[in-house]
Amino acid sequence: MDGTTARPSRPALRPPTAGAGRPAPRAAELRDPRGRTTLVTRPLTDQAGRLGRPAAGRAPEAFVDRVDPAALQTPAVRAVLANVARICPAFLPRQVLREGSRHILIAGTIGRAPVVAKCLAPAALRGERAEQLIERFHHEVAVYRAFVRHRPPVRLPRLVAADHDRCVLVLERVPGRPAARERHPVNAPTPGEVRAVLGSVRTLNLWRPPTDVFGKPLDYQTEIARFHSLGLLTDRDAGDLRGLLHGLASMPWQLNHGDALLGNILLAPSGPVLLDWEQAGWYLPGYDLAVLWSVLSGDTAARRQISQLAQSGGTLARDAFLVNLVLVLMRELRLHDVPGAGEEQRIMIRRLYDDAALARRAVRAAVGTR
Repeated sequence: MDGTTARPSRPALRPPTAGAGRPAPRAAELRDPRGRTTLVTRPLTDQAGRLGRPAAGRAPEAFVDRVDPAALQTPAVRAVLANVARICPAFLPRQVLREGSRHILIAGTIGRAPVVAKCLAPAALRGERAEQLIERFHHEVAVYRAFVRHRPPVRLPRLVAADHDRCVLVLERVPGRPAARERHPVNAPTPGEVRAVLGSVRTLNLWRPPTDVFGKPLDYQTEIARFHSLGLLTDRDAGDLRGLLHGLASMPWQLNHGDALLGNILLAPSGPVLLDWEQAGWYLPGYDLAVLWSVLSGDTAARRQISQLAQSGGTLARDAFLVNLVLVLMRELRLHDVPGAGEEQRIMIRRLYDDAALARRAVRAAVGTR
């Protein structure tokens, strides 16, 4: 994706020209007879020391939460707190971090350990997408449990407790700030922050856990057909993507976070921390890179770096990245190109259409080199 376009501020998509410490103890677990509800009775430890306590020689990284009794007393919050209390009777709520239509996040403590409870909102359980949201939450619970057995090489919140049936997760609360607070940030992270984020994402992508631990959240043929039926892909676009997919049939898949937005990456003192694992699983190589490329429209240098990483594995890796990129951009257009958009959103939509056109041209060029 190096090169030039009609708009020099945008990197062009172009196919390449040639082919210490002690080990952390495992936590004790209690499971119900169906094996669905897991309660971790002793917090796991990590390089920062015991959960909620700083390591020796480091300054405490305390959370200063303003207790908001009114927010903790809304019907939805009280309902999910009752579910949290079933698996964590010692959970002391401090602050509602988010009360949305899908999820409710509540910061609190268990003893001296700062934790956060993530729950599916009661309204989500009654909505039109209830089945899909419940399935995704169950998937995230399964991913966190899998990470207890197969520890990944990247930083993520440690599982404290989980209730599959009531859609509750209680996780270690990690100090830090999101890499961005907007899905498509106007001000990109600093070059050093971008390098750290890409380093963590690539470390995850190169990890090889047992293949039966994670599933395949994305059906590529179905996604192509869906965007084609919506008019976002032309007949030629769909045919080109299917042609690239055919050539990737024997390529090994790669473990990806699946939703590597900057808002899902926490910049902590110990390095980036990946949050929200609802869509983690096996993808064609480069899916996480495609997500990051799609949201960093204002950072030409970051996009060039992502493009180089995506193409470093050769022609097949390039083709996989391009398939991922087109589908990610189609999803973003589907999500944001809606009636009633404000001026700022319309500017972002125009950028997405420019990016999509760029990606289509790159796909056609890649098909021509096959």
